[in-house]
Amino acid sequence: MIEQLNAIISKLNKITGLEGGPLNTAFKAIVALIISYIVWLIVKYILRHIEKRIKKYEIIRINAQLFVIARKLILYVVVTITGTYLIRLFHMELIEKFFLALLMILMAFPLNKFLTILINYVEKRVTGNTDTKIDDILFDLLKKFSSVIFFGIVIIMALDVLGVNIMPFIAGAGVAGIAIGFAAKDTLSNLIAGILLIIDRPFEVGDRIEVWSAPAGSATWGDVIDVGLRATKIKTTDNIVIIIPNNEIMMRDIVNYTIITSKIRVRINVGVAYGSDIKKIREVALKVADSIPWVSKKPEPKVLVINFGESSVDLQIRVWIDDARKRIDTISHITDKLKDAFEQNEIEIPFPKMDITVIHSKPDA
Repeated sequence: MIEQLNAIISKLNKITGLEGGPLNTAFKAIVALIISYIVWLIVKYILRHIEKRIKKYEIIRINAQLFVIARKLILYVVVTITGTYLIRLFHMELIEKFFLALLMILMAFPLNKFLTILINYVEKRVTGNTDTKIDDILFDLLKKFSSVIFFGIVIIMALDVLGVNIMPFIAGAGVAGIAIGFAAKDTLSNLIAGILLIIDRPFEVGDRIEVWSAPAGSATWGDVIDVGLRATKIKTTDNIVIIIPNNEIMMRDIVNYTIITSKIRVRINVGVAYGSDIKKIREVALKVADSIPWVSKKPEPKVLVINFGESSVDLQIRVWIDDARKRIDTISHITDKLKDAFEQNEIEIPFPKMDITVIHSKPDA
């Protein structure tokens, strides 16, 4: 481009007869500025015309700033070509590298803005077609780190243009990175674990999972409300938010009640006295289970004999519920109603008993 601009100005010099001397240099500079301005006006007109024609596309309609970005980029290109020509014209090669490095950094801002718009557009297209909330987290991370990575690359390129040897900086950054890694190994471990949680997806925001680190005497399960890079937040059924480091989560068994479906089976253990009518007990227990509104009819509730205890026949009532969050309510309701039903049907709920035999012996005469 600079060679073409120089060729055009040289032809104009021959036409005007200004060849050599300060006037020639000044004439070249003025002509270069005029040509650049005319080119810029033509480009603005073309962009305005194109913008009117392609507004039918969604990404253009939603992001009106795209043409603002395009105008800035083209303006920077024109300034780069013109500025480089003038610097070489006036033999100011010392500032040429600084000029190019500065323009590279300036061009990085509209390019980064375009990258952000593109990520937001893809995010809306992807997250709108999926039910999972993990995609939101992934795109949030992408938006946070994309700018840092992009500007880092631009700065390295600008330093290279300036002739700065960046290898010592890279080596120093590597050594510093190792030192920081040892000093913040727990933080980095949680960071890596957070990324693995996002990729592996053992649970998602909104899932109900078991909480092994809940305070003593409080609820031991809750809903995932946030999956961060360092820690995961879980709100228990006692409305307590527990923040667990991701590294600790990755080293534990994760019990997820809703990962496949919110429908789960609940087991209620009950003991009856030896000699009780097991058939009658089954009928009473099934009737109680059927009376609970949220207990599923299919699969049907079951009553099984699972053990012969020291003082009772141990039974287990198994029911399916459509909402895993009603597990404790189900156990409470069935146990409560089962006690009343057993009393009404004269079914004994045993308790440990001990028979003591007292033997009276006559004293020796």
